[in-house]
Amino acid sequence: MKTAIVTGAARGIGLATTRAFLADGWRVAMIDRDAPALAEAALGLADAHAVICDASDPAQVQAMAAEVMAQFGRVDALVNNAGVADFRPMGETDLAIWREVMATNLDGVFITSQAIIPHLKATRGAIVNIASISGLRASTLRVAYGTSKAAVIHLTRQQAAELGEWGIRANCVAPGPVDTKLALAVHSPEIRAAYHDTIPLNRYGREAEIAEAITFLCSERASYVTGQVLAADGGFDTVGVGLPALRRPKP
Repeated sequence: MKTAIVTGAARGIGLATTRAFLADGWRVAMIDRDAPALAEAALGLADAHAVICDASDPAQVQAMAAEVMAQFGRVDALVNNAGVADFRPMGETDLAIWREVMATNLDGVFITSQAIIPHLKATRGAIVNIASISGLRASTLRVAYGTSKAAVIHLTRQQAAELGEWGIRANCVAPGPVDTKLALAVHSPEIRAAYHDTIPLNRYGREAEIAEAITFLCSERASYVTGQVLAADGGFDTVGVGLPALRRPKP
């Protein structure tokens, strides 16, 4: 039975991806640093094994890799989903905030990948890194977050270039606005309306829709796909700006 490691699995896209893998008959190592949330998320999920781990801590990641191998004996896919968000003006983003964002969003992907790549070589497995539409297009208040996600996109390409000879595929999913609990909490009605006007599909994405893109790239259905960035964003990156006046019916 194939095994996936999903970081940031306690909630949101990570938990939806865990459930999608399980529905496809995979086993899943659920990784998160939030112990109570992880325990609750894993409750009742057969073929899932929860491991408390901070993806930005090399020692914890090495211990996690050893535990996953002891539990499952193989790794066929790594989903680097763990991330933090910080939205503030550039002038208010001090070095401590910058480093905190980079530590999880970029360093965590690098550290975790390095620990798992030897096991992926044995299975000719796959890596899927989760970036963001903010890594493809600039926006206000996202200097650290957007830059970290742009770096993840390039790191993915580096992985694809170097790991292909071992049959390891590396791809990236860049979600657009998604109806997560965080988005529901911080996006005002005005912000949501602005996003709807800009996104061709005229709605936010669902966590399960992002999970489907991730599991596809990990599967044999994507066996000749590597080094790619899939923007699961309802067309947000395609159009750049919305034309709300053209949407509204004429009186």
